[in-house]
Amino acid sequence: MSFQRVRLNFRTALVAMTLFVLATPSANAIETTASSAIIVDSTTGATLLEKDADAPMPPASMSKLMTLYMLFDRLKSGALSLDDKFRISDNAWRKGGAKSGSSTMFLRPRTRVRVEDLIRGIIVQSGNDACIVVAESLSGSEAAFASEMTEKARELGMTGSRFANATGWPHPDHRMTPRDLAILAQRLIDDFPEYYHYFSEIEFTYNGIRQMNRNPLLYKEMDSDGLKTGHTQESGYGLTASIKRHDRRLIIVVNGLPSKKARSAEPERLLEWAYREFANYGLFKAGETVEEAEIWLGDAARVPLIISQDIHLSLPRKDRRKMKVTVSYTGPIPAPIKKGQRLAKLVISTPSTETREYPLVAGADVEQLGLIGRLMAALQTILWGESG
Repeated sequence: MSFQRVRLNFRTALVAMTLFVLATPSANAIETTASSAIIVDSTTGATLLEKDADAPMPPASMSKLMTLYMLFDRLKSGALSLDDKFRISDNAWRKGGAKSGSSTMFLRPRTRVRVEDLIRGIIVQSGNDACIVVAESLSGSEAAFASEMTEKARELGMTGSRFANATGWPHPDHRMTPRDLAILAQRLIDDFPEYYHYFSEIEFTYNGIRQMNRNPLLYKEMDSDGLKTGHTQESGYGLTASIKRHDRRLIIVVNGLPSKKARSAEPERLLEWAYREFANYGLFKAGETVEEAEIWLGDAARVPLIISQDIHLSLPRKDRRKMKVTVSYTGPIPAPIKKGQRLAKLVISTPSTETREYPLVAGADVEQLGLIGRLMAALQTILWGESG
């Protein structure tokens, strides 16, 4: 990594503009048989791979993650407890039960089921009946619940998602994007750590029927701990998954794969590629002095330039030695200066990633010199020229 400072003369240069750019490496370095896909680094937010990541698609049962978010949100607020019981309607039994030919928890109509069992029934068994029970119990009807899901998705920044039901059952108005599913996975991990462990459970038995989790990555030695599969004839085979390895978490979404076998092999291949080719680098911590800027007509000759945020980047490993870090500002900077005032920008570039720019602020107040001091400085400039 090379580091340099660029100082522009304030008498002739235009004021530098600060641009915020997401640290996103080149995201098409590997091909995938999935019709759409995305891999996101959980720590940095960098997109390591994407293919039609913003195209609305039928998410199938992966949209049950939104149903779970709504349920977890009620639990965290205290409006529900894991021991509360919901009544199973005839509608939930008919639409989501074994007679419908869909994934089911095998709930019995007109009985009651614990909320915690419903969570496991949705995650492990992908129960459509369990999702409908949750929707009807929380919102009165599945249609009303779907509207609330769409509204909550907008709050979470999932702008490409619209829900028509709680299950992911095929519907022309039921769509999500891979990027939205990655956002949702991240929010489930961050917002509900007390409930996230359910996603790693391998099996669940209810009503005497034992079913296994359909997430194929949970059965491999690759540190996967969630989240959800999906499949319909329209969507193909899909998976939203996360793995955490050596304190580094990746989230992957794939959809449109041709078979269960492909759903097992392709995400593993892509994730191993991402871990192999990319690494995370911590460059600066919030509050750290990056450089010092020269001051014009101030009671101090220089002022520290402070970074206001932690800088963690996901970069191709091959780019690490070729990284360039530059501090750019228009200077010398005339006093007075207030602590926290934006003065410069930190520019980070590598051969295969977009340039990232971050603001640098003054680390201290600098007062303007008095009249005599300003006159002496002006005279010195006339006689000797600008210093620095």
